[in-house]
Amino acid sequence: MEFYEAVRRRRMVRNYAEAPVDPGAVDRIVDAGRRTPSAGFSQGVAFVVVTDSELRSQIADLANEPAYVAMGLDPWISRAPVHIVLCVSEEAYHRRYQETDKTNEDGSEIEWPVPYWWVDAGAAMQNMLVAAVAEDLAAGFLGAHAAPEIGAMLGVPDEYAIVGIITIGHPAPDRRSGSLQRGWRDQATVVHRDRWTGRTRPAS
Repeated sequence: MEFYEAVRRRRMVRNYAEAPVDPGAVDRIVDAGRRTPSAGFSQGVAFVVVTDSELRSQIADLANEPAYVAMGLDPWISRAPVHIVLCVSEEAYHRRYQETDKTNEDGSEIEWPVPYWWVDAGAAMQNMLVAAVAEDLAAGFLGAHAAPEIGAMLGVPDEYAIVGIITIGHPAPDRRSGSLQRGWRDQATVVHRDRWTGRTRPAS
């Protein structure tokens, strides 16, 4: 599938058919997540691929899926045949930036104006969401609900934080988010060339 078409087709899907997912497709999706930029090539992002039905059911329970179902939504977490648990280690970035080629002149670690471990995790997530579409699959994202309990169940090391879970499967009819009624913001509103148009701050 052409890249820009995959980007246009990507949306969060929250219901899946019971059809299995090709393991090769899962490997390619995860590899797309692995091949994202990371600050200092720290590579602090990691993944737990969960396909065991009992574990997926337990994750769904910990994420309070019954509350979703009670609201009239589909049991999309437990129904998704693949969960990719997205994890990141802040410590990996601190260790990398304490190495001699990354420290300040006095040997100290840099200041972190932006916590780039979260940025890198987001890049990995987006790559996998688009890769799922390229594989003619659907994907959704579940925030880090009950992350400590899920991490303990899956044996995730303490230094890793769970960012969330990407659900992957073959799409089934779902109830689309009401937020989509807002539509995409016009390009002229979000894209500024050379300078931010319509700025409110006076020039200094």
